[in-house]
Amino acid sequence: MSISNPKANSSSIAAPEQAGAARIARGVRRMFAASGYSTVSEMILPDGRRADLVALAPDGSIEIVEIKSSLADFRADRKWRFYLEFCDRLYFALDDRTPQHVVPDDAGLILADGFSATIVRASEMVPIAAARRKSIILRFARHAADRLHALQDPRWRDHEF
Repeated sequence: MSISNPKANSSSIAAPEQAGAARIARGVRRMFAASGYSTVSEMILPDGRRADLVALAPDGSIEIVEIKSSLADFRADRKWRFYLEFCDRLYFALDDRTPQHVVPDDAGLILADGFSATIVRASEMVPIAAARRKSIILRFARHAADRLHALQDPRWRDHEF
């Protein structure tokens, strides 16, 4: 029996897969941090879709990472192509239990565990337009600031000011 979040949509993944995804995310975020990138998780994109990880490089380039903790998770989610218009590079991050051959050739591949990650196949750089870049960077900054605010005041969104 799997445990899932009753408030999540029908494509939510079971608790063990969520734990696997969190472990993969930690390794990927550490890899990016070691290279000077800043990352945010679960950022809502302008089209309303949620990116698992968004990484902002020191040069301002934007990379989106879709985390897949199992073959079933990969097969259940086909929204990744919509992310291409919001990033310069797109990656899939997997652990060693998820088959690498399922990752499309036009996306990069990261292999991760809870401690680190390695880019197995680099994603092709396809620069987004300057106006789109500015919009995504502003969204990134606001998302990060809101997360910090929520740490200091978990109920801040509940208040009317």
